[in-house]
Amino acid sequence: MIEKHIKNELHLKRWRRFKKRKPAIVSSILLIFMIVLTFIAPILANNKPIILTHQGKTYFPAMKDYHPKEFGITDVMVIDYRSLKVDGTVIWPIIRWNPFESNKVVDSYPAPPGRDNWMGTDDRGRDVLTRLLYGFKYSISYAFLVWVIAYTIGTILGGTMGYFGGKVDFFGMRMVEIFSTVPHFFLLIILISIFRPSLALLVCISSLFAWIAINYYVRAEFLKNRKKEFVEAARALGASTPSILFKHILPNSLGPIITFTPFFISANIVGLASLDYLGFGLEVPTPSWGELLNQAQKNFTIGWWLAVFPSMALFSTLTMLALVGEGIRDAMDPNLT
Repeated sequence: MIEKHIKNELHLKRWRRFKKRKPAIVSSILLIFMIVLTFIAPILANNKPIILTHQGKTYFPAMKDYHPKEFGITDVMVIDYRSLKVDGTVIWPIIRWNPFESNKVVDSYPAPPGRDNWMGTDDRGRDVLTRLLYGFKYSISYAFLVWVIAYTIGTILGGTMGYFGGKVDFFGMRMVEIFSTVPHFFLLIILISIFRPSLALLVCISSLFAWIAINYYVRAEFLKNRKKEFVEAARALGASTPSILFKHILPNSLGPIITFTPFFISANIVGLASLDYLGFGLEVPTPSWGELLNQAQKNFTIGWWLAVFPSMALFSTLTMLALVGEGIRDAMDPNLT
């Protein structure tokens, strides 16, 4: 009970230190808001209504596909809800474009910002704002999944080497040094060019080397904590090795893992944008911030909006993650009062 009370007091002190960093708090709220927006994007930006009532029935086209026969249509396979005549209520999303639909009304692509496309269109006539909104889902999903896999691998390997030491640590560190000499980004491009790129493949390949950095810090924490009094006491009471590793040492070695997480996620967002920019990322026509920047480079004389808006989205996201990271770093620093 005393140990639990001490841990709760420590967590409370860290939370209070984090709350003192107002930019970190505001950035955290904005990031959560952005994540919610991107995952509910189908009801915010779509060429299908959110709710539609017809002949006494209620439909939810933005969330579910319906066969044209539901509306008495027999000559097409895909419903054009814009031209569909209904006898009830229709509630449309705020943005009436999906990320793959081209605006056929404008004269040429890319089209500048206007009434129909608030941030303009890309070189295929697709709405830039919609693709930014949908694209963030892939960026944050990629970054989060790579973080989970890489930090799990790095924590297990680093903790094992740090706890057992000796030959386990010696040979383990030699293997880590070999992995660290490999040019990760170029190898990633080579592997992606061989296989058909997908989000799952990108996550798996990126995780192969992303664990190395956190491995060093976790190993150092386990080396430091394995000789502490609480570990010796647990060992004297007959605690098993897994219990000592996961119940005693790991909770006291979470500082680097928590502190570096926002910076690691931001690095992965940049990594995916770089791959998409170079053409080795997600398959076309998947919405992507990097792919929009690639279009900006190709149309830099006539499509300024393709550079400005994706760059602003990327810059603001990375800035907010950096501010959150600084707040967490200060909160976890034991030297701050």
